[in-house]
Amino acid sequence: MPLHSYDEWSNLKEVIVGNAENYVSHERELSFDLFFHDNLKNRSEWYYPRLSGVSNKSEDQGREKYKIKRRYLDELSEDVEGIADTLTSLGVMVHRPMSLAATTGDVSTLGWTAAVVPPLNVRDIALVVGDEVIETPPMLRSRYFETQFLKPIFAEYFRRGARWTVMPRPLMTDRSFDPSYALSTAGGPMEPIENPRASPYDVGIEMMWDGAQCLRLGKDLIVNIATENHSLACDWLERHLEGRFRIHRVYRLSDSHIDSKVLALAPGKLLVRSLDVAEFLPQKLRSWDMIVAPDPHENNYPTYDNDDLVLTSLYIDLNVLSVSPDTVLVNEAYPELIKTLEANRFQVVPVRHRHRRLFGGGFHCFTLDTVREGAAENYLD
Repeated sequence: MPLHSYDEWSNLKEVIVGNAENYVSHERELSFDLFFHDNLKNRSEWYYPRLSGVSNKSEDQGREKYKIKRRYLDELSEDVEGIADTLTSLGVMVHRPMSLAATTGDVSTLGWTAAVVPPLNVRDIALVVGDEVIETPPMLRSRYFETQFLKPIFAEYFRRGARWTVMPRPLMTDRSFDPSYALSTAGGPMEPIENPRASPYDVGIEMMWDGAQCLRLGKDLIVNIATENHSLACDWLERHLEGRFRIHRVYRLSDSHIDSKVLALAPGKLLVRSLDVAEFLPQKLRSWDMIVAPDPHENNYPTYDNDDLVLTSLYIDLNVLSVSPDTVLVNEAYPELIKTLEANRFQVVPVRHRHRRLFGGGFHCFTLDTVREGAAENYLD
């Protein structure tokens, strides 16, 4: 079918599910610390390990690599395949990115070198708006070339008539980043963000932005802005989509992604972390029914060792995927949310996803819907 997706909830026909193969380590450097700032702060949480004194890190040219235990990788792969199988059983055509080869080395640009990660959280690296797919400029250096793994899928949609656009790619030197969010929020990063290093390729603050910062509501896009990097990218998006979509900016709802704070489950229905979210949303969206996600319990999560790097908040399981206006994929380990959604007349499909806190994504993050039945409706007038 042709590329066609305008919202987060209408009947899902085709979707890309991420690929976890050869996800062997996390690499901490400036872009990583800024991106995961909210979850690297020095605070007390269930099973949240300290970064000091870890034993599984290695340093390479100033970059710290944190190896991921094989058991977690095997279980991650099992769960990703389970997500794909569940969607297939629901009648959805599932597309998969190319795999990261085990022999792949680091990649280098004019200003830096980074390890390559597989295309797991595919929601971040592209935005589908109607009949167009837009490759977004990543906020993590390790993800700079990640959309390459999706090229065969995008190329096929292009052959079927889709528009295919790539947003400008940043140089991503240290001085390309706006650190204001990390420096201004309470608690600060767990470890100090050092002064940026000078580079002959410095061009100042550049546009960086992930597709998961956007909530799609027919003709309207709700975009989270936390830094000048995001704002510049949104400027580009507004000019590019002018006349086709309306952009509504919300400010500092989170450090980056919007989909673990608020998701649209159906016209007039939002799933939110708390009612405080409403204060950030456009006025007309505040009148929608807001289903507040219940607090998760500590036994919803695996226990981890001090040398395991945890990357998400306890609310990662709010990151659900709608298959239709009344059917939602939810982590089976979050029975509190399952009961809440069922009480609101949703059909819940429980799916296993164990190590979501180690790999930075839930069902919405791991998927990119490319064909839904919905149209460019006006939900905010």
